[in-house]
Amino acid sequence: MSTRTEGAGPSGLASALVEAGALASDWLPTFKAVPRELFVPDRIWPGIADGTEQTALVDHAKDPDAWFKAVYSDIPLTTQWDDGRHTGDGLGATPTSSSSMPRMVFSMLTDLDAREGQHVLEIGTGTGWNAGLLAHRLGSANVVSVEYDEDVAKGAGENLRRAGLSPLVIVGDGRFGHPSGAPFDRVIATCSVGEVPRTWIAQTRPGGVVVAPWGTDYGGECIVRLVVGDDGTANGPFTRSSAFMRLRQQRTERPPFDAYLKGREWPADGARSTTALSPADIGGWLAQFVIGLRVSGAFWRAERYDDGSYTLWTYSTDTQSWASADYEPEASEYVVVQSGPRKLWDETEAAFRWWDQQGRPGFTRFGLTVDSDGERVWLDSPDCPVPVRGA
Repeated sequence: MSTRTEGAGPSGLASALVEAGALASDWLPTFKAVPRELFVPDRIWPGIADGTEQTALVDHAKDPDAWFKAVYSDIPLTTQWDDGRHTGDGLGATPTSSSSMPRMVFSMLTDLDAREGQHVLEIGTGTGWNAGLLAHRLGSANVVSVEYDEDVAKGAGENLRRAGLSPLVIVGDGRFGHPSGAPFDRVIATCSVGEVPRTWIAQTRPGGVVVAPWGTDYGGECIVRLVVGDDGTANGPFTRSSAFMRLRQQRTERPPFDAYLKGREWPADGARSTTALSPADIGGWLAQFVIGLRVSGAFWRAERYDDGSYTLWTYSTDTQSWASADYEPEASEYVVVQSGPRKLWDETEAAFRWWDQQGRPGFTRFGLTVDSDGERVWLDSPDCPVPVRGA
């Protein structure tokens, strides 16, 4: 039986989004008027609702029902790999453009709280669906969207025209916003950042709002909702967990494994110890976020083995320090080896213990301040900045 007769489609997705609290009644007419299917290419790699993995290619020409079902499921859809270099049917190395998960799209639009007559700047056009939703709600003349990839921008423009919408789509570096159109009442980014570009804040009116996914080098990410003050500072809470592709100019190149051991066999000059903290306890998205707040200039990789054990490697971005922690199922103690001027496992464990002592607060108890001194993440209040260790 065709999936089109089994509840898949705009009405089914709308019901799911309303039930989840993501799609408010005032956005429902726009959801119906700007169908997602007009903004999804024929070839897509569906994602999963809870994670960052992609599944096999779905091609509209070969299986239109599977394509339609994927489009109207509450999942992200990868539409480009490796900045367009990947052309095969399999998975590429890195997803670089997508149609975001509908629940996240409408949750972020709720955070944005754009009102009639307001002027909105979007960073990261992608397929154009988010710009189209904003254009329908606010009027095309009130929406500007900046996309770095020329081919992606071209496709988005075609999608928008097919939907009868005409927001201004600009090919450019999203870090710089759109100065000639400033000031804006709202700025929304559909790509993640590790540092909020100051131009976004400078181009926002006092009292205006900036909504963006914000993440640490170590891992973990969530949506921040900043309100711009009269003095040009911005301050606000994190609202929900997220997992977006990073702004291209803020992507980080990870040094290779050999840059740390420098040709020597593990454990090289590392100092061995044991810990009662399981590497499995620090692998969650929230735990990664908190560790990333406390342990700057560091990232991790996992080396997995067939028996379910693995080694969690932590590296400093300057290649001077590393740590390994060996996880074994059912173990109560785990072997740790550390090398370099920074004791990265000690820093990681201290960050986890700090979080535990605070009652393991969730994303929404944290917030961000951006001012002339830089960025500071805080817990519960701007007066309580999260202490940071490391380079």
